[in-house]
Amino acid sequence: MEIRKIRLNNVGRFTDLEVPFAPTEKHASKVTVFVGNNGAGKTTILKSLATSLSWLVGRIRTDNGGGSPIQEDVVTNGESFASIDIKVSGISHPQASKSTIYSWTLARALRGHKSKVNSSLTKLTELAELYRFHIGLTDDTGSLPLVVFYPVERSVLDVPLTTRKSERPFDQFDGYENALSGGVDFGRFFEWFRDREDTENEQGISTTVMEQLKKISGSDERLASELKSMHLASRDPQLSAVRSAVKKFMPDFSNLRVQRKPRLHMAIDKLGKTLNVSQLSQGEKSLMALVGDIARRLAIMNPSLKNPLKGEGIVLIDEVDLHLHPKWQRSLIQQLTATFPNCQFILTTHSPLVISDTKDVLCYVLDDGELKERDGLYGLDANQVLLDVMDTDVRNSKVQGRLDRLLELLQDKKLKEAKSLFEELSTELAPGHMELTKAALLIRKLELRSA
Repeated sequence: MEIRKIRLNNVGRFTDLEVPFAPTEKHASKVTVFVGNNGAGKTTILKSLATSLSWLVGRIRTDNGGGSPIQEDVVTNGESFASIDIKVSGISHPQASKSTIYSWTLARALRGHKSKVNSSLTKLTELAELYRFHIGLTDDTGSLPLVVFYPVERSVLDVPLTTRKSERPFDQFDGYENALSGGVDFGRFFEWFRDREDTENEQGISTTVMEQLKKISGSDERLASELKSMHLASRDPQLSAVRSAVKKFMPDFSNLRVQRKPRLHMAIDKLGKTLNVSQLSQGEKSLMALVGDIARRLAIMNPSLKNPLKGEGIVLIDEVDLHLHPKWQRSLIQQLTATFPNCQFILTTHSPLVISDTKDVLCYVLDDGELKERDGLYGLDANQVLLDVMDTDVRNSKVQGRLDRLLELLQDKKLKEAKSLFEELSTELAPGHMELTKAALLIRKLELRSA
């Protein structure tokens, strides 16, 4: 399932905005990224998508289920109503040979006013019923599409030390729990992980026991190999999917697990050293929670897939670069699409590194309510993206002005004035500053010519 297009009418600062999403004829990837200043409307677009899709999720979960309404404070100032139109390609009737386009409209009028547009959810209901038909009411062998929204508030992570044992078994529909409203729920993640791991350990060889058997087997390679095969065969496929996803994004980390002593907590190995997840940095926790949550939901919703990470879905992430080191920002989109190849990603970012390192990404620049598509960003350095796309200086404007003045003096061969300004800047800027190094070479060249 993929979103093809959305149209916002009197939503936030958008009186009439239509947005197509990748993949398109020009952009083969399944990634759309929005950039723009704070207040430009990036989050409004993501929240509108989440609001519209919440009705689909509601009707997949239960007959005649509902979703989130358009809030009154979302309606554009001075207008009496708002509407969200969406087009989605989804599952087809069994007789159809390709996916079908489904459109629906969600509308809201202010109290005491009549809307010029009415909600129309017929096609949404049809799509939801098809998904329910394909998975069956009593058979969990089919797949459901992931639909999830991660707002900026996901940065507040609560890693619990204890949780109650789940009173009911997890089912496919749990993949939608708080998917469009709660962000990353580490408490639920911990509860689900412990529940699966308890079953995994009961049916096979636990990691702790495996480590003890390795020590006992010593140099017996044949026995060690057989133990390893038995251990891998007994691993829970859903937990393996989560561990695999975390490992791909964070190569220094491995063996995510629940430990019972000295108290119940989630642990992970970093470069061979065991850490409580609570001890990780904010960036490490944010990335692990985000990736782990996507993988967990895909695993729950695709129980019949050999690799649940290949399940289909729509993932909305606001400020995808939040708390991440530039090194992780640079490879983020590439890793998301490689790890979750059948998911469509719609992202917002303030980072030039996110949008310049992956081919075929559809990038939009939002400015004062207007949307502009930007192409040819792949391979640009961060400074070019800051200047050309984000309309931001690459360094302090006062410093840049003085550096520009220094270059002008050198070009005009005003050596004395140039050297004076160079000395001033040398006392203020760090040693080895690239622009000053270039200026020093030019000064030396002019001195040699004068001599």
